[in-house]
Amino acid sequence: MRPPVDWHHVSAAGFEVPRDRPLSDLTAELTELLGSPDPKLRDEVALEVICTWVERGVYDDLLPGLGDGIATGLLTGIGESGTDTVFRRSFSALVLADIIARDARRPLVPRGKVLEWGDRLATWFLAERDERGFVPGKGWAHAIAHGADALGALARSQHCGAGELLVVLDVIGERVLRVPDRVWTAGEPDRLALTALQVLRRGLVPQDLVEPWLERIGDAARRRPTPPGERDVYVHTGNPAAFLRSLYLQVALGPEQPPDRSDLLLTLVTHLRRAHPAYLGPSHHRADPPPQH
Repeated sequence: MRPPVDWHHVSAAGFEVPRDRPLSDLTAELTELLGSPDPKLRDEVALEVICTWVERGVYDDLLPGLGDGIATGLLTGIGESGTDTVFRRSFSALVLADIIARDARRPLVPRGKVLEWGDRLATWFLAERDERGFVPGKGWAHAIAHGADALGALARSQHCGAGELLVVLDVIGERVLRVPDRVWTAGEPDRLALTALQVLRRGLVPQDLVEPWLERIGDAARRRPTPPGERDVYVHTGNPAAFLRSLYLQVALGPEQPPDRSDLLLTLVTHLRRAHPAYLGPSHHRADPPPQH
């Protein structure tokens, strides 16, 4: 019986592929470790090793099969919240993002296969119920942020045309509009906004489709009378408002701007003023103190 792989030694040795056992066995072990509740095994071993091997081309002849295998992890424990299964789902999305990015740099995967992975990512992302960011003692779960990163890799892929990019925007919108158990506090709106910007940079989605998409998010960001029995209105408006603010900042200050940057900025300013009238509204409103609730 072979001794277990010393993965820490693999990392320390420059991520060289061990030669004493098949790559398939090594990959199967790494894939299982993606779901470990131990952040050292998950983040510092499994994620770093497998993504380094992807980027170095170790899997170039096996990339479609690797992507299929990793994508199965997106369904591990799907529908659960507060359990350790989130790590396998969330970190599978990160690895799949690297696989899609590798194909973008060096085309190795048929278009249909990449779009199939995109469908699986979208299905998981919309079904994911565990929105925790950092889990004490276990590290980052971060499913929303990792899902955003994976969709961003898909948006940059040469295989995605206008139709696929519009679907990415719709998936982002649906996630932002969903009323969460808690408002995101671990950078999720920033990661989702970056993914949206990566879609818009392609310049393939017509502005007359982007505007109603933003209208829906802007409408959700506006405060309304508190529903009966519900005191925390920010649970309803917090994520859409944070997304709009982040998207505005990234469009205004970030590199590689989308073709319709000026129009997009004007639209975002309009929605931000409506969402924050006490801070950004007309001068007579700004003179009033902001609401204390």
